[in-house]
Formats: sequence, structure tokens, C-alpha cells
Amino acid sequence: MKTVVPVSAVIATRNRAASLARTLDSLAAQTLTPAELIIVDASDETQTKSSAMKSNKAIDASCVVRWISAAQRGAAAQRNEGVAAATQPFIWFFDDDVLFEPDCVNALWDAMERDGRLGGVNAMITNQRYQSPGLGSRFIFTLMNGGSEKSFAGKVIGPAVNLLPEDRDELPDVAPVEWLNTTCTLYRRDALPSPIFDPFFRGYSLMEDMTLSLRVAQRGWQLANIRTARIYHDSQPGEHKSNMTEIAAMDLVNRYYVMRNVLGLRGLGIHLKLILWLLFQFASKVAGPRPWQAIKSEVAGKFRAIREIRSSR
Repeated sequence: MKTVVPVSAVIATRNRAASLARTLDSLAAQTLTPAELIIVDASDETQTKSSAMKSNKAIDASCVVRWISAAQRGAAAQRNEGVAAATQPFIWFFDDDVLFEPDCVNALWDAMERDGRLGGVNAMITNQRYQSPGLGSRFIFTLMNGGSEKSFAGKVIGPAVNLLPEDRDELPDVAPVEWLNTTCTLYRRDALPSPIFDPFFRGYSLMEDMTLSLRVAQRGWQLANIRTARIYHDSQPGEHKSNMTEIAAMDLVNRYYVMRNVLGLRGLGIHLKLILWLLFQFASKVAGPRPWQAIKSEVAGKFRAIREIRSSR
């Protein structure tokens, strides 16, 4: 018999039955299980619901598995629906394409139980983590931050530039960070704002996770990355990722919103830093695969974003 913890797990999904099944199988192998698993599904097919409803016995008979047909499509909106239906004092968000390493849930839960100051903790994504920057990147990070740091891992610098946590043996198992993603993150329900996810974020909802965690920190709670809680993010393709122009536009529109409305950063200086960050993004596209196609999408997206930002002010 597994140990059941007072956690409502919330998964937002759409048309990913196979990926969701792998994630739930991975969860079933954990020694701790949430009291409640809520799957908010915006799929156009029925296979995802079938995967969800079969998962009850696979995970644990003590875990109540609930399937909800999403009223509104989009990561932030679907998660809000899930939290509204949740009954437990802890809320756990994780994606429908993650694979848990052994004792991942134990490590997250243990950190929250040990330290009542923690409002939220997330897992280390083994295939997506902070890498030591080269000279060019370090120079940009230093300008964004307004000063040098031994490491910029886990920080939010300049115009809402959020950097992943790092994984080094000399770091503590519970490492303080300035923001959390929702790939695999456990929150204390009392720490969450209302609404949980800002209704500004729609569709793919870029940066909705940074916004949530920043607001939790602004309410006086601490955030941490738990290095011993480990997952693999088996990121899957989807319609929401296919339009690169749209993604480029959303990146700027949402970043600008976080910069002004969450971090409260305004004035000439921060706008110059934002321009510098955009130029840095363009430069990274040149060094990537199919550079001209990437730059074309990036430029088109940024011009669309500028028009949207100007029309909304």
C-alpha cells in the first residue's frame, strides 16, 4: 500500500493520450501518491479520457482520479479549472509529458513538510537545466541583472528573463530560486494568489508559470528547486508549438506584461534592456538550425507583438 499525501495533482492536457499514459505509468511507480488527480482535458478525441479513467487502479486505489472536460482551451485556463475542483491543501502541477525518477514525489513532499516557509518547490528537469554561459551570454546576463553573479541559475533578471536552476553536487538539495516552472511543481494552497493563473495568459500561456511563482514570492513565501526530485521532460510536439511566428509574438507580449505588471519595471532603462535582449535572441537564431527561416518567423512575430502592445496601451 502506498503512502497517500494531501495533494491535489492537476494536469492540463490536449490530444496526448499516449504521452499522458506514459506519465501516469511513471507516477504509478512512485511510493507516494496524491490523494487526488485531476485531469483537465481539451482534447478533440476520446482516447485521452480513456487513459485518464484507466489510471485509477494503475496509480493507487486511494487516489481519486477525476477527468474534467475543459471549458476553455489553454494551459493557464485549464489549470485554473483543475484547482477550482481540487479539495486538498497542496496543489501539484505537472505536465502530461514528464517521467518521474524514483522518489521524486517523496523529495518534493519532504521539502514542503520540513519547511513551512516554502510556498512552492519544483523538480530538477534532468534534460532542461541551467548551463554555464559563455562569455557573450554572461556579458548579456550581467547587463540584464545590473551586476555580476557567480551564477545566474534560478534567477529572474532584467526584463523578465527567467533562467533555469542548475544541477551541481556542491549545491544544497533544497536550492532557493526566484521563480518556478509548472513542469513539476508543488505549491502550498495557502500561498497561491486568486486567481491562480492570470487570465491574461491564453493558449500556450508562455510565462504563466513565472508569473504565478513571482506572485507567490511577493506574498512573502519562499521558492526552491529540489535537486533530488528529478524528472525527464519528454517534450512532445503539438499544435500550440507549430506556429513559430505566433510563439515569437507571444514571447514578447507576455514578457512585456510580466515586466510591467508583475515586476513593476518601467522607464527608459528597462526598455533598453528589453531591446538588447531581443537582439540577443535574434543572434541566437542565427547560430541555430535553419537560421533564415527562424529569423523570418522571429521578426514577423516581434513586429506583431509590438503592434499588439501598442494597441493595448
